[in-house]
Amino acid sequence: MEPQVKAKPTLLYDVDYQLWLNNTVTQLKARNFNNLDLENLIEEIQGLGKSDKRAIASYLLRLCEHLLKFKYWESEREVCFRGWILEINNFRSEIELILQDSPSLKSSVSNAFLASYQKARKNMIKAIDLPADFISQEPDFTLEQALDEDWLPWQLK
Repeated sequence: MEPQVKAKPTLLYDVDYQLWLNNTVTQLKARNFNNLDLENLIEEIQGLGKSDKRAIASYLLRLCEHLLKFKYWESEREVCFRGWILEINNFRSEIELILQDSPSLKSSVSNAFLASYQKARKNMIKAIDLPADFISQEPDFTLEQALDEDWLPWQLK
């Protein structure tokens, strides 16, 4: 006689995520805590915090790329000026929105700044085809400047 293997029941979470969310909200509002899918609920809540941190790092990377474009990509500056300004403002706004919702993530911005700058630097060196030492490994602008809606890199000169 072969041993019987119990199949894991299919969870609503795996079958219809949106329905699972709706049911979870309904159960929470009704304070029906006994029937919650706690394992997946905990995973989702943890993921929310990680998502905001990843978004901050992504926006910082793109912001640094565009600030470096302003400073170093002279041949494209005149043509792309308006688009770059718009993008810089959008990245700053997105970071600001996340921080308005979660002020405790300010340290995440500080922690992600140098790594984001260094990735942006590498991207720009490849995009513009510059020598590796052309753009400093350390930012010549501060995080405060990068996030300041009135600051742009040409003000370094």
